[in-house]
Amino acid sequence: MSPALILLCIAGYFGFLLSIAWFTSRNANNASYFLGNKASPWIAVAFGLIGDSLSGVTFISVPGQVGAAQFAYLQIVFGYVLGYVVIAQVLLPLYYRMNLTSIYSYLRERFGPASQKSGSFFFLLSRTTGAAARLYLAANVLQFFVFDRWNIPFSLTVSAIILLILVYTLKGGIKTLVWTDTFQSTFLLLGVVLSITAIARDLDFGIGALIGAIAQSDHAQVFFWDWRKPNYFWKQFFSGAFIAIVMTGLDQNMMQKNLSCRSLRDAQKNIYWFSAVLVFINLLFVSLGALLYHYAKAKGIEIPKLTDQLFPMLALQHLGTFAAVVFVIGLTAAAFSSADSVLTTLTTSFCIDFLGIDQKPSLTEQQKTKLRHKVHFGFALLLLLVILGFKALNQDAVINAVFKLASYTYGPLLGLFAFGLFWKRQVNDRFVPVVCLASPVICYVLNEKSAEWMAGYRFGFELLILNGLLTVGGLWLIRKRPISN
Repeated sequence: MSPALILLCIAGYFGFLLSIAWFTSRNANNASYFLGNKASPWIAVAFGLIGDSLSGVTFISVPGQVGAAQFAYLQIVFGYVLGYVVIAQVLLPLYYRMNLTSIYSYLRERFGPASQKSGSFFFLLSRTTGAAARLYLAANVLQFFVFDRWNIPFSLTVSAIILLILVYTLKGGIKTLVWTDTFQSTFLLLGVVLSITAIARDLDFGIGALIGAIAQSDHAQVFFWDWRKPNYFWKQFFSGAFIAIVMTGLDQNMMQKNLSCRSLRDAQKNIYWFSAVLVFINLLFVSLGALLYHYAKAKGIEIPKLTDQLFPMLALQHLGTFAAVVFVIGLTAAAFSSADSVLTTLTTSFCIDFLGIDQKPSLTEQQKTKLRHKVHFGFALLLLLVILGFKALNQDAVINAVFKLASYTYGPLLGLFAFGLFWKRQVNDRFVPVVCLASPVICYVLNEKSAEWMAGYRFGFELLILNGLLTVGGLWLIRKRPISN
């Protein structure tokens, strides 16, 4: 596939996004930006969350990891469903009852301003570095296959991408993102389904042969029962539930669209439908992975050492123009549907939790808009600088460390909300940041020494649960008097 054709596909894709943004952001104000005027259709929010939850990393990595992990990822996905039930029945009613814009405002009401800022800080840290890493990986693919051939520097490529995202999110915010994410989720799904179709066509497979190849694949084992290993079923299932709770229910990026629904009931319907669809979509991703390995074996193609390169290599170099176009559009949708919403929700969290824009009635609507624009531009610049930092370091280990960081930074959020919901005790608010910093540090030490101290035991995603428990324990140590009725 020629670089010019790839660039034309991306340009056409962004043309559609900008058209949606122009249409949805007309007459937009701060209420539109933060919560879409509380008028977002639940079905659009549910469908848009698909793209928001599946980044470019998922699009590339999950199929590639099937070679080593088989279908074990589905054990985590099954746990997601349990987590989404908790979100729908416990967290969403709380957020709607308190009429929140930033979910971390709950921590201010429950404990105090230091707790609110602590929760928001961990969200800002996780989402800024995580979004930068995801966008970096996706931009690297485009750089290698397109822009390097034209001698366009990586810094210019990333700057142009962030500028485009900035243009269509600056004014409309959530009101725009509900619809652009719906559009992007559509193309993400098409990217997976049509990639499977392209492989089946090249191998001359019908539906039956296609299903048979997946079911009989050496990589199709779903359930694992060795309790000492990170892929043990119950370990991954409950970890998946807690991952869903913290990375969706306690994450401003995922909750802000849910809070833009017309009512609590609509938001709950959105979560239930989203959870059901997400299981099916992840089944498609791992099935695609099994087919990619089957195709490479059938065609005598060497598997790359970095399995993240398998899908792009086959799509762009072996499966023909149709598959290449599908891959580029799918990757673009997966990468930017998560990056665009991050800019909006980082801006929201910083404006509400740190600048207290909702607590300053003296500010006019125009002043709030001007302040919001400055913060939005600031986070766009920060995202660019972090991505360029990754490129300068030029180490995959740095990216892996960023994603590993997320498993530590969401633990304090889990502990803060759990303590607030299940115990009627106040805490010494000024010591909350100390507890929230200490818990991840302790978890890091335990993770490094677990095999030595625990008879060969290795932590997996359950480290998140331990992190939350340590935070709860720390909050209990700094507790004060019970809340008076």
